[in-house]
Amino acid sequence: QVQLVESGGGSVQPGGSLRLTCTASGGGKYSSSVMAWFRQAPGKEREGVAAARVYRGLTYYADSVKGRFTISRDNAKNTVSLQMDNLRPEDSAMYYCAATNNVEYGRALSGAQYDSWGQGTQVTVSV
Repeated sequence: QVQLVESGGGSVQPGGSLRLTCTASGGGKYSSSVMAWFRQAPGKEREGVAAARVYRGLTYYADSVKGRFTISRDNAKNTVSLQMDNLRPEDSAMYYCAATNNVEYGRALSGAQYDSWGQGTQVTVSV
């Protein structure tokens, strides 16, 4: 497994922006070939937000964040970032970084596909 550390959470007003970053360390050569962001709000199920593959730089987004969030990777630094713009109160949640060596077709936003997880960083969007 790879170790993941998130940073960049905080509080922001609706319409504002935040940038989350996850740094991966350890693990095998391909242990973070797919990296993703998930979130979980109190009383709700965990939701896949965005994922990014090393392979062809493919990215995947949940419908709820398309056009507002952008996931990007720096493979040299082994980091993945999530730029969140036009934030809404419903985006408030604990955000988790996850990594794995591969995911099944069509399941990049399924938490069951990932074997390494960070501790999470809180994002709060409120007036």
